[in-house]
Amino acid sequence: MKILVVGSGAREDAICKALLKNDSNTVFCAPGNDGMKLSGIKTISINEDEFDHLTNFVQTNDIDYTIVGPEEPLVNGIVDFFKERKLKIFGPNKLAAQVEGSKTFTKKVMADANIPTANYREFTNLENAIEYLTVESSFPTVIKADGLAAGKGVYIVQNLDDALEVVSELLDGHKFNTKRVVIEEYLEGEEFSLMAFVDHKRFYPMPLAQDYKKIFEDDKGPNTGGMGAVCPVSNISEDIRQMAIDQVLKPFVHQLYQEGIKYTGILYAGLILTKDGIKVIEFNARFGDPETEVVLPRLKSDLSDIFVKILNHKKITEINWETKGLNLGVFAVSQGYPQKPIFGSLGKVDDFKNCPLTINFAAVRKQDDELISNGGRLYLMQTQADSLSHAQADVYQHLQRMNQENIFYRRDIGKNSI
Repeated sequence: MKILVVGSGAREDAICKALLKNDSNTVFCAPGNDGMKLSGIKTISINEDEFDHLTNFVQTNDIDYTIVGPEEPLVNGIVDFFKERKLKIFGPNKLAAQVEGSKTFTKKVMADANIPTANYREFTNLENAIEYLTVESSFPTVIKADGLAAGKGVYIVQNLDDALEVVSELLDGHKFNTKRVVIEEYLEGEEFSLMAFVDHKRFYPMPLAQDYKKIFEDDKGPNTGGMGAVCPVSNISEDIRQMAIDQVLKPFVHQLYQEGIKYTGILYAGLILTKDGIKVIEFNARFGDPETEVVLPRLKSDLSDIFVKILNHKKITEINWETKGLNLGVFAVSQGYPQKPIFGSLGKVDDFKNCPLTINFAAVRKQDDELISNGGRLYLMQTQADSLSHAQADVYQHLQRMNQENIFYRRDIGKNSI
């Protein structure tokens, strides 16, 4: 088949590589990045928001179907645009993508489905938010920008002064184009991610993963788009996974369907195991990043066949996953990320070509015989091993061999699985 993947990051790199396991597939990525070309992915210089150009490419090149990686085109209605032109595309439509595009929408769906989540209040008025924080909030508390914020719109604030600064940035300064914030209780416990393929009422859960959002070791510093991930999650039992499926995924999918939202695509549940049980932190309308980079390498079934069956609403009888060992991925990011990434050389192209581990590329570009940083998160190095210690030794040994001048990475990814 000829398949188009929309996006440019490490997640899309991982999706493309999984599709290329079937050597009869031809995979294009728009816009992709220069690093992807090293593994034979055909990149197309069309941006993810250029819906007209994307559909023209699909029609001109007889693409069988399209997969959408990032959230922004989904929220902006790319699926609706393609379907109006009778083109097959995998992902939720604009209405369904509100699962990620509007936290207040998702909170209401969870309330209607009796799904446990943090207590919250929403505000569009700065003065009302300030009054609530001053009079009623306890700290730490969580403040979330209601719309999309590239994984950076969630703030865990420890005191009133920090909280007031954040809500002012969001509601007065309109950071991330924010017009509404959600202020919710801080939940303590073990976080984990559960993704599923969804076909209207049917859904097919994936193995659990755990990502590391904080920039520094021991989960310190500001949130990022993700500094690394591990799959499966050894300190979350199979019983807990089944509870998450029964108490979160199943009622959420069914509630959407009852409300007339026929969800097709990937559903991502960000969960936390608290002393009071499982609670939902967030839902996303697409593959998680960096979770995808450690989950899809464990898929033994043909990913392209899964997409085709769901697009044609055919029941999938079985999806096979690797059951042995684990996959670990560590992100190399620009020095200064996430506030002010510093750009520079990442090393010779041959250094990346000759690395024996899997590298999923994100914000990189090629200049002469070097790769150059082109954003915050640069590339994720990933391996599969029989134990966490072996996986960590493998990844960090090879990361250390890369050019260190302009990169930074956490050296404790997987620590919660010890």
